[in-house]
Amino acid sequence: MNSTKGKLSNLQPAAYRQLLRGSTCFSALLLSASLAHIAPAHAQEAVATLAAEKTAATTTPQHTLLETVVVTSTRTNTPKAKHPGNVARLDGQEVTDIQADHIQQVINRLPGVNVQRGNGQENLTAIRSPVLTGGAGAGSFLYLEDGVPMRAPGFANVNGLFDAFDDVVSSIEVIRGPGSALYGSNAVHGLVNFISLPSTTTPEAITSVRVGPHGVLNSWGTASAGIDAPTYDNAIRFSYSLAKDDGFQDDTGFGQQKAQLRYDHTDHANEVVATLNVMNLNQETGGYVNGTDAYKDDALRKTNANPEAYRDAWSVRSAVHWTRHFNDGSALTLTPYARTNRMEFRMHFLPSQAIEKNGHWSVGLQSSYKQPFGNGHSLIIGNDFEYSDGYLSELQTDPDIFSYEQGLHYDYTVQATTIAPYLHATWALSDATELTTGVRFEFTNYEYDNLTADGFFGTANRFLRTPDRSDQFADVTPKFGITHAFTEDFIGFANISRGARAPQATDLYRMQFNQVPGEAKSEKLDSLEIGSRGQFAGIEFEVAAFYMKKKNFFFRDSNNFNVINGRTKHYGIELEAFRTLGEQFDISAAATYAVHKYDFNRDVGDINSNITSGDDVDTAPRTIANVRLGYSPIEAARFELEWVHMGKYFTDPGNQESYDGHDLFNLRAAWDINENLQLSGSLTNILDTRYAERADFNRGSDRYFVGEDRALNAGITVRF
Repeated sequence: MNSTKGKLSNLQPAAYRQLLRGSTCFSALLLSASLAHIAPAHAQEAVATLAAEKTAATTTPQHTLLETVVVTSTRTNTPKAKHPGNVARLDGQEVTDIQADHIQQVINRLPGVNVQRGNGQENLTAIRSPVLTGGAGAGSFLYLEDGVPMRAPGFANVNGLFDAFDDVVSSIEVIRGPGSALYGSNAVHGLVNFISLPSTTTPEAITSVRVGPHGVLNSWGTASAGIDAPTYDNAIRFSYSLAKDDGFQDDTGFGQQKAQLRYDHTDHANEVVATLNVMNLNQETGGYVNGTDAYKDDALRKTNANPEAYRDAWSVRSAVHWTRHFNDGSALTLTPYARTNRMEFRMHFLPSQAIEKNGHWSVGLQSSYKQPFGNGHSLIIGNDFEYSDGYLSELQTDPDIFSYEQGLHYDYTVQATTIAPYLHATWALSDATELTTGVRFEFTNYEYDNLTADGFFGTANRFLRTPDRSDQFADVTPKFGITHAFTEDFIGFANISRGARAPQATDLYRMQFNQVPGEAKSEKLDSLEIGSRGQFAGIEFEVAAFYMKKKNFFFRDSNNFNVINGRTKHYGIELEAFRTLGEQFDISAAATYAVHKYDFNRDVGDINSNITSGDDVDTAPRTIANVRLGYSPIEAARFELEWVHMGKYFTDPGNQESYDGHDLFNLRAAWDINENLQLSGSLTNILDTRYAERADFNRGSDRYFVGEDRALNAGITVRF
C-alpha cells in the first residue's frame, strides 16, 4: 500500500513491525486523498446512489423483514420469508454506522452470536455454541466471501474473521447451526457470509477517517465507475480499509491493511462478478492478564506478560462468479477461485511460547445448475471441488518448561483434496407451504508428509510426529425444511439437518502422546429447529428454538491436552426484533437463552479438568443480548444507545471457576452537515465498567483478555 509496507509475498520481519504500524496513519491520509480524484468532478450529480448505501444512519432504519432478500443458502437471491430456517442480516449501511474497531462489535448484534475479542485483531467465535478454541474453534464455523470460503476447510484459522473485508460490504449474513446442502465442512455450528459491495456504472466515491484513544486510526474508502461498453454494463469498484492501534496494554498494537477490487458485467444472458482481496496484518500481541479478577485491578489490567508475542499474517483471494441464464429460466453458475495465505505468531497462550508458521494455497471450482419446474418447484444440482497444499511448523526457542521441551515440535506438509456433490430441491406443496430437501456427500483426502524425525520428540514424549500417511473422510449430510405462511404477516418454519466436518489438519497431525494416528473421526452435529418470523403489533421479529447433539467433538482441555471423542448437546431460543416508536425513535434487539452441556464423562484426576455429563461446557454463557435505542431528532442526525449484556459462564470444564458476566453501554451519533460531509462519533463503555472480553482458566490459574476503558472516537466522512 505504501513504500514502507513491503511486499505481500513475504511476512514482515519483527524489526519492521513497529514501522508498519506507524505507517498506517500516512497510508490512510494518502489513500483518502487519492480516492477523492478517482471519480470525475461531475460525479456529484450521482452521489445519491452511494449516499443511500454508505452513509451513517441519519434516518430511522427501514426494516421490512419479510421482504428482505438473502443469498447465502442457495447462492441466489431468495426472499427471507421463504427461508426454512434462521438467517440474520446486517446491511452495509448499518455496518458502517457502528464505527467498529473490531468485527466483534458488528456481528455480536445478531442473536446466537458471541465473538470474544482477544488482543488486537484476534477473536474466538461462538455461533449457537460455546466459545470454541483450537481446531474446534477453527473448524466449526464457515467464513465466506460472496459464498466462497476464505480458507480451505482443513486449514481454517481460529481467528478467521480478521481475514474478512468487513468495512465496505453490501451486507453480512449469518446462519446459525448447519448450513444448507450447498455448504459442507466447517458449516457445523454456523456460517458468516461477507457480501461485497457491487460496482456501479455511475461514478461515485466516498472516504472516511476515524480517530480514537491510544493511537487508534481507522480509514476506509470506496470508489466505483463504469467502463465504456455500447451493448452491456461493465463497472469496477476499488475499496480499501486501514486500521492502526498503538495498543491498550503495554507493548501492544497493530497495523492492518485490506484492499478489494470488484468487476461487474451484465448482458442479456450473462452475469459476471470478479473479486480480488488482499490483507496484511502486523501485530504486537498482548497476552492474558493472570490472576483472580485481574481485569478489575488497575495495577495489572494494562500489563502485558508476553511483550515478545506477535502475529504477522497476509492473504490473497480471488474468485470469478459467472452465471449463464437460459430462456427456460434455468441457470448455470461456475465459480473458479484461488487463495494463498501465510501466518507466523508466538503461541503466548501456551507455556512453550513456541513460534508457529503456517500457510496454504488453494484452487477450487464451485459449479451448480438451477432448474425451475413451474408451480414453485425447483432443483439445484452442484459440485464443489478444491485442492489445497499447506504446511505447518512449531519451534520452541525458550528453555524447557513442564512437558514442553525446547526444539522443533512439528514440521509437516499436507495436500488436501475435497469433492462434494449435492442436491437442493424446493417443492411448493401449496400456495402457503414450501418443502426444502437437500443432501450433500463430501469426500476429503489428506496426504501428509512429515519433514522431521518420526516418533516422540524429546524425553517428556508430549509431542508425537506421526510417519507419512494418508487419511480419507466421507460424510453425508441430509437437510429437510418446511415453511408455512399462516398469514401474510406470520410465517412458521422448521428444519432437521446434519452438519459435519472432516478433522482439521492440526487435529490429525499435531499429535500428542495420548493419541493414536488415524483415530480422529469426522465431527457430526444433528440439529432440530422450529421458529417463526413476521410482524405483530408493529413489531418485526424472528424467533427460533433449537436442539442439537454433537459427537466426535475434538477439543483441547484446560491442561492443553487433546480430547478426540467428546459429545455435547445444545438447546435454546433466540430472538431478533425491531419496532419504530413514533416518528423519531426505534428499538432493535437480539437476545439469546442457550444451554450448552457436556454429554460424556472424562475423569483425569483434576477437579478443574474432569468432565461430567450434564455440566455446562466452559465459556458458554446462558444469556447474551444486544439492545439498541435509536433517536433521529431531525432527518440529518441520528443517535443510538446500545446495551450489551454478557451472562455468567464457567471458565473450566469442571465447572469450578466462573466469570460473572457484564453489562456495557455505548453511544453513537452521526450528523450530515450536507450531502457531501458527515461528522460522527462514539462513546464506548460509557460507565467505564471493568470487564473481561474473555475469561479463561488454564493450568490452575484465572486469566483474562481485558476489556478497554471508556473511549471517545470521532470521525469524518466525505462523499464526492
